[in-house]
Amino acid sequence: MPVTAVTGSASGIGAAVSKVLSDAGHRVIGIDRANADVNADLSTPAGRDAAISEVLSQCDGKLDGLICCAGLGVTSPDSGLIISVNYFGVTTLVDGLQPALEKSEAPALLIIGSVAANQQLANQDAMVPLLLNCDEAGALELARNSGQPHIAYSASKYAVTAFARQKAVEYGRKGIRINVVAPGAVETPLHKASLDDPRFGEAVKNFVAPIGRAGNPEEIADVVAFLQSEKASFIHGGVFFVDGGMDAMVRSQAF
Repeated sequence: MPVTAVTGSASGIGAAVSKVLSDAGHRVIGIDRANADVNADLSTPAGRDAAISEVLSQCDGKLDGLICCAGLGVTSPDSGLIISVNYFGVTTLVDGLQPALEKSEAPALLIIGSVAANQQLANQDAMVPLLLNCDEAGALELARNSGQPHIAYSASKYAVTAFARQKAVEYGRKGIRINVVAPGAVETPLHKASLDDPRFGEAVKNFVAPIGRAGNPEEIADVVAFLQSEKASFIHGGVFFVDGGMDAMVRSQAF
């Protein structure tokens, strides 16, 4: 039975991923702030360290998969929290659980990114290099001073996608596959909060994918489950848009 850790397991995409994998025969170790196998706050260094320690204890030091779904959106009360959870809450767990993944016969690692990451391609924010250089204090200061949670969100998702791509060569040599799934609008509590937000609600309502609707968490989870499976054994270092055509609509000649 494969053992897979899933962050953000209590709701949204993380909950859907946990169910699909459990139904497929995985033993899932859920990680979230509450109502999970591992209760930890990934916005803090202490919380991340506690999560790593508890996962290692529960998997006896050997992990077959890690899926990082936990994330905060533009309605977060603190732009710094977006950076802390969406980037450092991912990268710290990936680095900390790498030795456990190396012990698996066919380890696979997946990060939930976002189609919003591509907003950084035309005009990259100064937060991005700080994130990629692991300067959490500097990135937090910029995020909080900017007062623009949508920029913090896109920067965090861009940086975590770049992190995964940069790890592809190193991890491939260790036998660990790593991929990114980049959803568009998905019917989750995070999306509902954005729709209800007086600052961003109208823009979210008007940005509709060509397919004409938002996705549901199970549609994302099915792609994640495939990428974690042996059927995807030669897929490594990829970024997969599961967005109803949003990326194609915005960047039809860039791929």
